Amino acid sequence: MPQTVIQYLLNRLKQLGIRDIFGVPGDYAFPINNAICDDKELRWIGCCNELNAAYAADGYARINGMSALSTTYGVGELSALCGIAGSYAEHNLVFHIVGMPKMQAQERHAIVHHTLGDGEFDTFMTMATPVVCAKAMLTPENCIQEVERVIAAALEYHRPAYIAIPHNYVHENIVPSTASANLPVKSNHEALEEVVSAIVNKLSNAKKACIMPGILVDRFGLKDLTTAVVTASGLPYVTMALDKSVLDETNPSYLGLYIGQLANPEISEFVESCDCILAIGSILSDTNMGGFTAKLDKSHIINIIPYDVHIGYADYTNLKMSDVLEELAKRLHKRTDVRGPAAKSPTTPDVDADDPITADYLYASYAKFFKPDDVIIVDSGTSFYGLLPIFLPKGARFHSQTLWGAIGWATPSSFGAALAAPNRRVILITGEGAHQMTAQEVSHFYRYGLKPIIFVLNNHGYLIERMLSKKIDYYYNDLTQWQYHKLPEVLGCDGWMMIKATTCGDLDKIMAELDNTKTGAYVEIVTPEMSAPPLMEAIHKNL
Repeated sequence: MPQTVIQYLLNRLKQLGIRDIFGVPGDYAFPINNAICDDKELRWIGCCNELNAAYAADGYARINGMSALSTTYGVGELSALCGIAGSYAEHNLVFHIVGMPKMQAQERHAIVHHTLGDGEFDTFMTMATPVVCAKAMLTPENCIQEVERVIAAALEYHRPAYIAIPHNYVHENIVPSTASANLPVKSNHEALEEVVSAIVNKLSNAKKACIMPGILVDRFGLKDLTTAVVTASGLPYVTMALDKSVLDETNPSYLGLYIGQLANPEISEFVESCDCILAIGSILSDTNMGGFTAKLDKSHIINIIPYDVHIGYADYTNLKMSDVLEELAKRLHKRTDVRGPAAKSPTTPDVDADDPITADYLYASYAKFFKPDDVIIVDSGTSFYGLLPIFLPKGARFHSQTLWGAIGWATPSSFGAALAAPNRRVILITGEGAHQMTAQEVSHFYRYGLKPIIFVLNNHGYLIERMLSKKIDYYYNDLTQWQYHKLPEVLGCDGWMMIKATTCGDLDKIMAELDNTKTGAYVEIVTPEMSAPPLMEAIHKNL
């Protein structure tokens, strides 16, 4: 049977393991929306707005490896662009499918709605160019070649791809053709041998060495290979802020968080005294480097990233991270003489049941609450910094959008993650400022039968912004006070556990009840306005 343009694209996405497509319908995209709904193997996941849909697709991709998003032309795609940019920055693969005006309108430069009124139709694709790894406008004649080209690039670079389809081409039959083979990038053999030998030599002869696995280990599916390298080396490892839980935190080789001079002085002293640091897929950003308080000598750092290796000041290109790790796992000499400081978990402060909930008590309570294999989604506010020092149980994953750092990301992202992991416990931890931006997406958890555990921290404003401001009392960090724990009822979440905690006793009771709840749960946690975790206090002092 002949295939249409949209059938070919959707069939390829299904072959890649995508079963849910997020989006908001729009008239230029109606034929695409219809095709998704008519496909018995796909599910249309409608969101409250396009930005939320892009965030949800990002969360889904973190669990599933990739996702798909559908928007209409102009107003829809631009609303999603911030979310797509975050996925690009943090290497999450999202196929963004855009429904365009009919080709006849484009060819005559017609003035139509959802445009700038200038008769130009490539403007928005041009806007998307910096935040996608590949883009295409499909026609019946180029469909096969272009779909295969875009998919190959997306799989290679683990970043978003943009696919536009004019309205009148969506249901046109494709012109049969043979797509040219897209060969995967291969490592240069001579460079690979030189680099692996140099790394083995440096790690073997270092007086003191450690490993820093980074976020790209997760994005490129290299957890097992990286764990094998850690095991083969015998060396301890630490993670930086973006990289929390990329490897199992119950591994006896794991020391804890390294974030420059801001926390864990014993770990900082150990890492910075190493004469060889093997970073694997690490991004040396301001957050990871503790606001650039890290005192790392570049000549001591080896960083293996997706297509390059940096050994001190020497750069080697055309090397796949997977190839380098595979060789290292075979050839490293196991060290038994390097030991870092003993891993330490934060302690739980002594409190009375009627005491207000302080940051210290809250994050210690979270540490006891988490279970193996939990999916923990956290906005990049004070909760993020409170949770970083906590050791997670086996298989638990911690997700935050720390590099792009869009507040409001976590609520819809946790919805996407819950759809991708329906059999795992999904826990959303967000502040009320971030939550106000995207709170309406809570309604879709219920719509799709999901049962998340949602914690909303209410500390009467943007606490992270207060801690980052010159003066903590600037009123632009104030917020309208909502009755957060009542939101799920208004949003249609019938039968959920909805409750507010203001004291340590309240929190203890709620945490115990959550262990046995069979429904979605939404907990508003009220703390004093300036009660911040120690790491956030350290950042404030550093500024």
